[in-house]
Order: sequence, then structure tokens, then C-alpha cells
Amino acid sequence: MKTIGFQQPRGMVAFVVVWIGQLVSILATNMTQFALTIFVYEKTGSATALGLMQVFYITPFLIISPFAGAMIDRYNRKLMMMLSDLGAGLATMMILVLQAGGALDIGYLYVAGAITGLFNAFQWPAYSASISLMVPKEQLGRVNGMMSLMEMGPSVIAPLLAGALLGIIGLTGILLIDVATFVLAVLALLIVVVPQPPRTEAGQEAQGSILKEAVFGFRYIFARPSLLGLQMVFFFGNLLAGIGFTVLAPMILARTGNNEVLYGATQTAGAVGGILGGVAMSAWGGFKRRVHGVLLGWLWSGVTMALVGLGHDLPIWSIALFLGAAVAPLINGSNQAIWQAKVAPDVQGRVFSARRLIAWFTNPITPLIAGPLADVILEPAMRNSDSALAHAFGGLVGVGPGAGMAIILIGVGLLGALVGLCGYLFKPVRDAENLLPDHDTRAKIETVESASAATG
Repeated sequence: MKTIGFQQPRGMVAFVVVWIGQLVSILATNMTQFALTIFVYEKTGSATALGLMQVFYITPFLIISPFAGAMIDRYNRKLMMMLSDLGAGLATMMILVLQAGGALDIGYLYVAGAITGLFNAFQWPAYSASISLMVPKEQLGRVNGMMSLMEMGPSVIAPLLAGALLGIIGLTGILLIDVATFVLAVLALLIVVVPQPPRTEAGQEAQGSILKEAVFGFRYIFARPSLLGLQMVFFFGNLLAGIGFTVLAPMILARTGNNEVLYGATQTAGAVGGILGGVAMSAWGGFKRRVHGVLLGWLWSGVTMALVGLGHDLPIWSIALFLGAAVAPLINGSNQAIWQAKVAPDVQGRVFSARRLIAWFTNPITPLIAGPLADVILEPAMRNSDSALAHAFGGLVGVGPGAGMAIILIGVGLLGALVGLCGYLFKPVRDAENLLPDHDTRAKIETVESASAATG
């Protein structure tokens, strides 16, 4: 009698198994973040204390990112993904033990945030680089739509679940759920096959010291005008969007008399738009020419942000935020698919880490621009009906609290739309998919050239 051995899932099936494990884990992590936000604010009453949690997370994340990319390409990617999940899980377990023992303090949360940031620096580039080896390139748009759905979905459900469960199982119970889902995510990785990338010419060129390999991702991008152009679209797009989102909440609160319910309703509308956009992208897969998804998506996103600034009430804000968030999976999924198809698999860890560092470099900059611009210049001017700015823009955005921030949203929205349009004017970006060969095509050329040289 024959026994049928367990066949490890491969390809698309393997991706779905890992995706489900990560979806459940991210949902629980978002629940923990929601519960810890309440814990910190109740304990300190300080917005600064909450902001420091993000600082302690993002600083080690940015510092380690280039080296994380090098390690992802050096070592087994499945192992690197598992270590990323385990490291973040251990940080959560530390919080759980302290909370259960009644010893949890803010300082420990900062330490846990730093640990989580270090390990999460490995997660996104490792998963992104592995996807291009697990699924056919024709499915990359659809798969990246699923990844966008995984990122957006929990942000809607987690606050509702955490809010309902906090009164029943408390912070300790939510932390227990989070730790259990980390185990589930690691088990999902254990049972699937994650291929290692074949060695390419680019990979051989990148070999060297850990410092050389860490810098290689930046060199790779800057040596290819199409990739650099795409990255600049995202850099300037993120910079403008970051300025807009910095003033979004205070603008809505200022115009509604600090009505948190109305503000929450606009955020829910945006989150629902993101989920539906992710579902649509998962089913559709995006434009055949993926660069259209990137550039038209940024154009549309900018227009919707300007519409938020033009709006004066909940319906307009909700519709604009819904439409803007709905296109985010198309932008990110299309862009990710281009990079996964064009960048050699054995250097994707380094290149994708460099991408993330460049894109996230705008995070600490945008509040420094938006805050003073709103608080010092535009808001005071737009509260004075006799000012030159009020005469110029009052008919468009009105006069009073929030009007100055509305001008910022309109301005950065229109400039953001211009970023998408400018991409079409720049040939290396517009024709990126034609100018850059797919990595599998390049690998075939290298194989033929090697064979020709050997028979020479």
C-alpha cells in the first residue's frame, strides 16, 4: 500500500498560503497597534509620546535597510522572511510578558518598536523579491493587487475588532492573539517552496563586502534612467502627498469644529476605497502597459487630493478620499510589477531596499514643510478676510479655520497630478517597459553568450 507524502505548495498556491498567513498576522498586528496607541495616550496624554513610538520604529528601519537588502540577496530568502516574522513576534512577546506582569512602561514600547523596525526592514524587500520567483510575470499585477489588499484591509477591520475585544480580553488578550498569528505566519512559510534566484551577471557584479553590496542597490537604480525616473515619480509624488496628508486631519477637524466622528467617517471612506481598489486590482491585474497604471494613477490621485481641498463638507471629502485611495493599489501594484519583471532576482533584495529607503526618506521632511506653511503663513492669513490671500482664494476655499490648509491640499494635489503628466514627457519613464529588458529575457541572452564563448 502506497503512502502519499506531503507535497509542498509551489507557485501561485504557495503565494496564496503565505499571503493568508501574512494577512492574518498583519490584522492582529494592527489590532495591537490600535490597543497600544490607546494604552500610551491614556497613560501619558501626550501626542509627543505617540510620535516617539514612530521615531523609534522608523530610525533603525532606515539605517539598517541597505544592509538588510544585501543580506536578503546573500542568504536563503525563505529563512530571511521567517526571521523577520520571528523577530517582530519576539518584540510583541516581550510586551506581552511585561503587560501580564504589570510592568509595561512607555520606555519598553520604544525598545520594542526599535526591535520591530530592525526586523521589518527585511520583510518587505524579502517578500517582494520572492514573489517574482514564485509566480509567473503575467500574474505580477494581480498578485501585487492582492498585496495592496493585504495592506489596506486590516486597517479597516483592526480598529473595529480591537475596540470590541479590548473590553472583553484587554490588552493582554490582544497581544496573545498577535503572538499566535506570528506563529501562523511562520508555519505558512515553513510548508511552502520559496525558490532561490539563479545567479546573474548583475548578481556577480554586486558581490563584495557587505558595505559594497549595501550600496549596490542605489548604484543599480542610478545607472538605469528608466528605474531612476520611476523612482523620482514616486519620490516627488510621495513628498507632495505627504504634505497633503499632514494637513488633512487638522483641516477636516478645523472645518467641522473638531468633530472626530466626521473625521473618522472620511477615513473609513478612504479605507473602503483602498480595499475595493485592491479587490479590483487582484481580479483585473492592471493595464497591459503597467506604466499607465503608475502615471495615470498619480494624475488621478493628485486630482482627488485637490478635490478634498475644494470640498467644504463630509460628502465631498468622503467621495474624494474614496476615489483617491481606490487607485493606490493600481499605482503601487503596477510599479511593483515593473520592478519585479525588470530587476534581476538575485539583486532584488538590495534594489528594493534602496527603493524603500528613497521613498520613505520623505517621511520626516513633509511635516517640516506642511506644519510651518499652515500654522505660520496660510492659516493666519486666511482667517483675516482683509488679507491679500483671502481676497485671492476666499471665493475658492472660503475664509476661516481650515481654509489655509485647504489651499495646501489644492496646491499639492495639482502638483501631484503634474508629476504623473511629466512622467509621460520623459521618454525613459514613458517607455520604461520597452527600454528595459525583462530579467528572464536578459538571463537567456547571457546563457547564449556564455555558450557561444565556451564553443568559441
